[in-house]
Amino acid sequence: MIALRLVRLIEANSEKLSTGLLDKILTSDDTNAFRSVPRKELECAVHEIYQHLSEWLLTKTESDIELRYTRLGERRASQGIPLSQWVWAIIVTKDHLWGFLQREAYVDGAVELFGELEFLRLLEQFFDRAVYYGTVGYERASKKARAA
Repeated sequence: MIALRLVRLIEANSEKLSTGLLDKILTSDDTNAFRSVPRKELECAVHEIYQHLSEWLLTKTESDIELRYTRLGERRASQGIPLSQWVWAIIVTKDHLWGFLQREAYVDGAVELFGELEFLRLLEQFFDRAVYYGTVGYERASKKARAA
């Protein structure tokens, strides 16, 4: 069983995490193309990850992740976001979360440590799939644009 304590900690702080991440994405030169995306759209996308993390890790299937991130990749491609910046934004999202967990999460015992390691493995798996399927969506949108 994954460390529900960590999931609850993240979801309870989802607003703070979302605000901090959005600030990083919008002020970084490495993701400057996101400044052209409507702010409300970005806020919703960022908040969804942190607020509903337990759903993404526990109940969403590979197909759910594929559908969501393929569409999101297509959307970002249609908005003119360079693929490198889109991938970097996902990496920043993961790093932002890791930083939060390093500051806020403490392990009390071996069983809890095992659960938290399992949680971290699932978290890595989720973000890896988000990058992959988002890239698939981005490539699909680019191929459609070239064909048109």
